[in-house]
Amino acid sequence: MPRIISWNVNGIRAISQKGFFDWLGQEQPDFLCVQETKAQPDQLTEAILAPKGYRSVWHSAQRKGYSGVATYFKKEPLSVTDMGISDYDCEGRVQALEYKNFTLINAYFPNSQEERARIHYKVGFCNEMINFCDRLVKDGKNIILCGDYNIAHQPIDLARPKENENSAGYYIEERESMAKFLQAGYVDTFRHFTKDPGHYTWWSYRGGARERNVGWRIDYHCVNKDFIKKVKDSHILPHVMGSDHCPVSVTVQ
Repeated sequence: MPRIISWNVNGIRAISQKGFFDWLGQEQPDFLCVQETKAQPDQLTEAILAPKGYRSVWHSAQRKGYSGVATYFKKEPLSVTDMGISDYDCEGRVQALEYKNFTLINAYFPNSQEERARIHYKVGFCNEMINFCDRLVKDGKNIILCGDYNIAHQPIDLARPKENENSAGYYIEERESMAKFLQAGYVDTFRHFTKDPGHYTWWSYRGGARERNVGWRIDYHCVNKDFIKKVKDSHILPHVMGSDHCPVSVTVQ
């Protein structure tokens, strides 16, 4: 049963100095999707590009040191594509790896930023992601959309919802975009299995937020409704350090 881990690493070169590849060697997921790589492949060592047992594919932003996604895998995909929309592909935000039983989409959703500076870009991305997933499902594919969505969907998904109603990641437009995605026929796998509060995937570096578990759940694995029966578990790994995010995992049949 394939196990897929997703993690916003906040810089692949930085985290590689913090035991990241030792952790990968111990964890041995079938797939590791990383976001916010902040690197071009030609800036990286072979040890980062091809750790023992893995190959990788990279989609970097045109702007150096910014954004970017990469996927490590043990089994070669049938194909690898981006979103096909230059406004988003130039920032290295999406990879889709096609396999026989599912298409794995590794995505780094934009940050809407303070005072809604990029809210239109963010909502546009969310709408295009629905279209992207819908096309795959219509073609008979099952999809697993994993990554940093940069959205806390409901009050249960962050420690201080009232105080953050005007904070990036919890703007009403973003919550509505997440609701629209789920209503279009997709399932938040973690919430499918876990209904209680207090589970987060990102914590500010300020004020000891992680130690106090004052966090946000903004990293997800979502699947199309027909595929949820194949999902065996969905977990958050809050004790894994190295980034301001922690990894999230899902196991499928």
